[in-house]
This record gives sequence, structure tokens and C-alpha cells, in this order.
Amino acid sequence: MNDLEWIEAALTAARPQAMGALLRYFRDLDRAEEAFQEAALRALQSWPRNGPPRDPGAWLILVGRNAALDDVRKANKHEPLPADAVISDLEDAEAPLADRLDGSHYRDDVLRLMFICCHPDLPATQQIALALRIVSGLSVAQIARAFLIGEAAMEQRITRAKARVAKAGVAFETPGVAERSERLAAVAAMIYLIFNEGYSAGQDEQRAPLCDEAIRLARILLNLFRTEPEIMGLTALMLLQQSRLPARFDAAGEVILLEDQDRGKWDTRLITEGLALIDKAMRHNSPGPYQIQAALAATHARARDAADTDWAQIDHLYAALERMQPSPVVTLNRAVAVAKLNGPAAALAMLDPLETKLSGYFHYFGARGMFLMQLGRRAEARTAFDRAISLANTPAEAAHIRRHLDRLGREHPQPSS
Repeated sequence: MNDLEWIEAALTAARPQAMGALLRYFRDLDRAEEAFQEAALRALQSWPRNGPPRDPGAWLILVGRNAALDDVRKANKHEPLPADAVISDLEDAEAPLADRLDGSHYRDDVLRLMFICCHPDLPATQQIALALRIVSGLSVAQIARAFLIGEAAMEQRITRAKARVAKAGVAFETPGVAERSERLAAVAAMIYLIFNEGYSAGQDEQRAPLCDEAIRLARILLNLFRTEPEIMGLTALMLLQQSRLPARFDAAGEVILLEDQDRGKWDTRLITEGLALIDKAMRHNSPGPYQIQAALAATHARARDAADTDWAQIDHLYAALERMQPSPVVTLNRAVAVAKLNGPAAALAMLDPLETKLSGYFHYFGARGMFLMQLGRRAEARTAFDRAISLANTPAEAAHIRRHLDRLGREHPQPSS
């Protein structure tokens, strides 16, 4: 690993702690970000020459804080701080200093940083963009590419998010227990949204890395809340879903359904970590939506092959999720398990009441078309598949449905006019 690689890795790992502390000092997102960027620039100059500091986070906090204070003093025509070389040459002094400044604040600093990005005044798109910029440190260009919009438009989105946070007068004090619980749920939802943005993109090289970033953020949260079962569940869910990535698409980039995937390609390292986490979470006997979804993924992960899948357990888990978090999408997913247990007619009966609510949802019409095809109702299946193609989110989804239409055409060609 060359100098640039290890420095970049160290800056990425230390960013949430350093940004959180700098935000507490300055109570201004822009100033905290500028202070961190200045510290990062000095790290690029100092660390290759002097070697990595014992505590990169503490080094960045102190150098960023001093640099920002120096700017303030210069602006106010006060005496500047010592020269950059003096400020940056901290050797091992940064650790005890940072302990005195930040030792009791680390968890609250990182949480505050995440809480601000998930402020309830911000729409989900702005929450995600702000978190990727402030917490993860992705450039505006990287975030814009991930969301398939122009760089200027993304810059405006992030600027508007910062303005909303400033206008809302966000409290920088540590939140109380009740508010912390509520905001923690918002942070978890934001992280899962980031993951889904990447997961739904499939093999899109620009968006796929969002999955890895979401998992990294979840691990940070899990490190702060080691005994919180829902954070364990969230992390396990993403790990188990990400483990299937190597088997989700064929060489042509087309979708491979879960039951048809080569399980030998699944990432056993991620599966092992995910299964251990969900097992640990379940021992707390305090189930939540992320834990149930992780348990669903774990049921698939534990099956040696598709035929070995415990569909009764999956139906049971989806029923529990329906009670806990009612949603037509949950019912749709449960219908797939019901089809395996009781046949396509039973599944279709579950789908019929959902059509109005899911009239714009690709997966509803894909599943409906499949059940109709299995029942031999070919004309209705074609109609459903045509609707699914019109709603496809990616070329891979559309190609998958076209294969079903091609199969219908081969087996039961339509009469020529």
C-alpha cells in the first residue's frame, strides 16, 4: 500500500469522529467541513514525511480546530497561531490532548453528526446526499454520478440541505433518551436507503459502491450501540444481501433470481458475519423490522440450495413483519412464499387487493405475471409482464421480464392476424 492509499484509508476511517468533534466546536457544517479539509491537506503533507500519528482522528481534530481558529483570528486581525509546521508536528501529543477534549464526547459527536444529516426537515434525497458528503466524505461529483444527476444539481441539493439545517436551528447539545431513540431510527433508515440505492443499481459501477459505504456506516453505528438488536439486525441484513452480489447477474448483465443463483459464488465471509450478528440480535428477545428482514435473508443463506429453503419459516417471518410494519410490499413478498407452499392461485388471491396501491411498482406486475403464467392464464400474464416492463427501473429488470414474454411466445405463440 502506497502513501496515498493508507492516508486515504486513515482519513476515511477518522472522518466521522473528526467531523463530529469539529461540528461541536464550531456549530456550523460549512466551517467544520472546511476545518477537516484543511487538516486532511496538512496530513497529506505531514504524514508521508513523519509517519502516521498514533491517533489519526485526534490529530485531525486538533489540526483542523487550530487551523479554523487561526482563520477566525486572522479575519478578526488578531495574532495568528504558530506556523503550520509547529501546529502539525504534534508527534504523540495529540492523544492525551484529544482524550482531554474529546474522550467523553466521541459517541455523542458521531451521533450528532448523523442526526443532523437525518434532520426531519430534510427529505430523504437530501438526507442521503448530506450524509454521503459530510459523514462519508464523498465528493459532490461522486455523489452526483451515483444518483445519475448533474454535478451542479447535486451541489444545489447539498447546499439546500445545509441551509435547511441552519434555518431549523438544530440543537447541538446531546439529545435526550427519547429523542435519541427516535433519531437513531432515522439514522438507520438513512443508512438502509443508501444501501438500497446501490443494491437496486445492480452492476452499475457508479452506484454499487454505495452498498459498501452503507455497511461501513452501519458498522460505525454498531460500534456505538453494541447491544442494540435493531442495529445488529440492520447490519446483518445488509451483509447477507450483499453476500449474493457475485451471483445476482449473468455474464450478459441480466438478473438471476435468488432460486437460480449459484450459491457457491455467495460471499461466505459476509454470510458468516451476518449470521453471527442476527443470532446475537435474536438472543435479546426484542424483535424489530430489521431483525426480521435479516432473519429472512438468513433463512435463504442457510439453505444448501433452493429446494432446501424453509418456505414455511419465510411465510412465518413475513407474517410477523406484516403485523409489525404493515405494507403492501411486505404482503407481496409474502405471496411469493405462499406460492411455494400453497400454489400460485393462493398467491394471486393475496395480490389482487394490492393492485391499486402497487399500480406503479415493477415487482408487483412481475410477480403477478409469473403467477398467471403458472396458472396457464397466458393473455393476462402478457398484460402483466408488459406493464412490468414499462415500470422497470433498470435494463436488467426489463430484460428479465422479456425472457418471460419470449417464453410465452415460444410455448404459446399468438395467432397471426
